[in-house]
Amino acid sequence: MQDGDKVKAVVMFKGREMAYTKLGEDLLNRFIERVQDVAKVESPIKMEGRYMNLILVPFKGKTKKPTK
Repeated sequence: MQDGDKVKAVVMFKGREMAYTKLGEDLLNRFIERVQDVAKVESPIKMEGRYMNLILVPFKGKTKKPTK
């Protein structure tokens, strides 16, 4: 995120863990809270098969300028 890149956070559920998707959602929400000062949610939390993911993008003014 410091370089201005998007970040995709993924939680993968195996076997019987599919019964506890709420725990994965709570984990991603805690991650959002920790990075809320440098990034915002571009794509909200969603389930895709056995994967729960979200996409974060950095704020425009918070990124470092690349040096040449």
